[in-house]
Amino acid sequence: MEKSRKAFVDVLDKAVEAANSMHRDDLVFSYKGIPYPTTLCSPEGFKALESFEARSDDVILAGYPKSGTNWLSQILTDLIAISQKKTPGEESSVNAEKVDEFPYLEVGDAEKYERMTKLPSPRFMATHLRPENLPKSIFKNKVKILLLIRNPKDLATSFYHFSNALAALPSYETWDDFFTDFMTKKMCWGCYFEYLSEWNKYADQENIMTITFEEAKENPALAVKNIATFFGIPLTEEEHQLVVQRSSFQAMKKNSEKTHGSFGNIFFRKGGVTDWKNLFSEDQNKKMDKAFEERIAGTKLGKKLKYDVYCKA
Repeated sequence: MEKSRKAFVDVLDKAVEAANSMHRDDLVFSYKGIPYPTTLCSPEGFKALESFEARSDDVILAGYPKSGTNWLSQILTDLIAISQKKTPGEESSVNAEKVDEFPYLEVGDAEKYERMTKLPSPRFMATHLRPENLPKSIFKNKVKILLLIRNPKDLATSFYHFSNALAALPSYETWDDFFTDFMTKKMCWGCYFEYLSEWNKYADQENIMTITFEEAKENPALAVKNIATFFGIPLTEEEHQLVVQRSSFQAMKKNSEKTHGSFGNIFFRKGGVTDWKNLFSEDQNKKMDKAFEERIAGTKLGKKLKYDVYCKA
């Protein structure tokens, strides 16, 4: 785990260093109509990703930026460690020479997919991509995917703070400017409503489990249990409690300097629910309510988000 965290911090360090000398307009490029951060992704990488060969026992976490993927990554990597008879958080001497890749599929150089063929199973990978932009082998091989979704108001709020804290993303002078871009499909990784619509087409597949950020916050112990069951990883009561404890926001924030270096405070800001009430104006509430109602409300994922509970003032 420490090796993979080093890869995580190294990639971000290089991305931020490159971004610091770039004009804001150059921080983003478009690929197949969707914006992506220039210093993290590349057209060459996306082209190489198309032929990536997924294994049926890969473990994939899919979630739009700021939906809680960093948190669920902790849970999944701990579960994988347990499935391999290792203790979460402890680096084994056997593992010490292995250098893991940055876990997000679309981030990194075009050669990473060749290097990933040498990683032992089960490989953990995360992605912010919509399903149509993932390698076809993932669906052909029926790889199990944990799909994480979050109420759009808290997600937008978190993304706003994140964009202003991470130099690799365009920053915003005001929340109003950010909200306009969020609602007009100008965000890196594309429109969140389109993201939900596309993933909704896959929501009934047996190899996909959907979980919301909010339900995982309400009952972390049940979330861990359900995720472990979905991936076929048996847990003792002691192992279950260890995963729950290690993945609490307080524990991850406390450990963030070790796991995420200087980026710790950026990735672990609040991790809460209803922070949107500190930013949204009445007009913005109405605009997002209308967009959600028209595009997502009637879908399976839309209903699972419990919009009336979490997004109504």
